Amino acid sequence: MPQDLSTGFIGRLRARDPKAWFELWETFGPVLSAQLRRWGRGRIGPETVQDMSQETLAALAQAIDSHDPSRGVRFSTWLLAIARYTLSDEFDRRNAQKRGEGRKPVELDELFAPGADMPSPDEDYHRLVLGAKVDAAVRRVERESEFLDFEVFRMRVLEGQSGVQVATSLGTSEATISRRLARVRDNLRAQLAEVVGQYSFGPDDLEDLARNGIDLSPNKASDALFDEAVGEVHRRYVAQRALLDSASRG
Repeated sequence: MPQDLSTGFIGRLRARDPKAWFELWETFGPVLSAQLRRWGRGRIGPETVQDMSQETLAALAQAIDSHDPSRGVRFSTWLLAIARYTLSDEFDRRNAQKRGEGRKPVELDELFAPGADMPSPDEDYHRLVLGAKVDAAVRRVERESEFLDFEVFRMRVLEGQSGVQVATSLGTSEATISRRLARVRDNLRAQLAEVVGQYSFGPDDLEDLARNGIDLSPNKASDALFDEAVGEVHRRYVAQRALLDSASRG
């Protein structure tokens, strides 16, 4: 379920819990960096992108205090709006320096005032956000799983190898592969529910998984479809990040 903004993860952010801030950066830092590079169109370097990504997350605490649940704004859209504010602020600062004059900084509260326009995330951004959540859940599962269990999951789901291929590579039976995979799959469903709920202000975020074929209800009949959907989302996320990183270096 989506979180209450006064408790749970948001409460930890408000309390300046360093672990909570690290979790947020680890999950969404790459997404914010990718979006800032797209908006910057080559006008900002990698170090500036990194700095602005961190500034975006630092501004989140102030923005949460202005959250109006009735507006139905997604957590990911809030991050996008703050990122846009951070980038605009950086360009305003640069232009003011070029002209040799001061500038009146835009107040973050103005961005979330009633009637203010929120950014409209495109499909690339939605895919990156969903991929970041799936990747965060996968990393949690990796930390908790036995090495061979996760290796089976990695080969079968993340790499898309067949059960026969994995069994042959690891020198074991397909039945053993299935048992190991089932253990990781069960944990992943639980972690996905936790991660998506952690970064949600409303039900729209929770529906993203289902729209992409990721069913969190344990069901042997849909396990294969679950594995296929998770693998597709994760591979797409890794490919998107690699492409954006390559473009930024070029």
